[in-house]
Amino acid sequence: MQIDTLPPLRDVIARHDLRARKELGQNFLLDLNLTARVARVAAPLVGATVIEVGPGPGGLTRALLAEGAGRVIAIERDERALPALAEIAAAYPGRLEVIAGDALAIDYRALAEGPVKIVSNLPYNIGTELLTRWLTSEPWPPFFESLTLMFQREVAERIVARPGDEAYGRLGVLCGWRTEARIAFNVGREAFTPPPKVTSSVVHLRPRATSDGVAVRDLEAVTRAAFGQRRKMVRQSLKSLGMPIEPLLAAAGLRGDERAETLAVETFLALARARQ
Repeated sequence: MQIDTLPPLRDVIARHDLRARKELGQNFLLDLNLTARVARVAAPLVGATVIEVGPGPGGLTRALLAEGAGRVIAIERDERALPALAEIAAAYPGRLEVIAGDALAIDYRALAEGPVKIVSNLPYNIGTELLTRWLTSEPWPPFFESLTLMFQREVAERIVARPGDEAYGRLGVLCGWRTEARIAFNVGREAFTPPPKVTSSVVHLRPRATSDGVAVRDLEAVTRAAFGQRRKMVRQSLKSLGMPIEPLLAAAGLRGDERAETLAVETFLALARARQ
């Protein structure tokens, strides 16, 4: 699939010696059909400002621009990729800004005025941490309209997990509280260079409008206690909160013999309010 007049990604990688580095969590997605599909999950993009983390040789970057993004802000730690990204910027004048730096040290809210969309094939070694930071940012509703992100399939299942699912845990509660999350599609190992050991998934998250009067710190404390001893009944696991258990259980409508993986997000919110 040809989406622009730039060279094929394999040629770009060879010319700039962009062999993926394991220590940077790099797995390059070279199929432009797939990068365009990822971009379309975040649609509409026409005129939108998009933040991309870890663009590497720029396959997804090119797809975002070709799909009409008004401005793409790409954050890249690997200096080897900067010349390749500069070539994309030249092909799309005034529409691509490249920031050379560590994605974990960026103030994302300060990057652009107005709502933005975050679309990334995230480096696997920092993906969950970045998602958690974005979802615990304040004030809420956040600075972004949506998140369209590539994760390992196992992480994606944790993001969209519901009570009773094997993957349900602290991440599922956080994502269920603050977003509507879905897996858009899966991506096989063979689509990447080098191929990762597992299947990947594209997850689309749209923020909910309200935080229901719950503080992030209280929800984090409750879920840490509950899932920290997930095989135990909540009457026992919640004791680590260091407060009277019976009023806490009563506030959430619990008997105390339930286990964390069976509790709805709303129940965790009730426990967090009672902890305040």
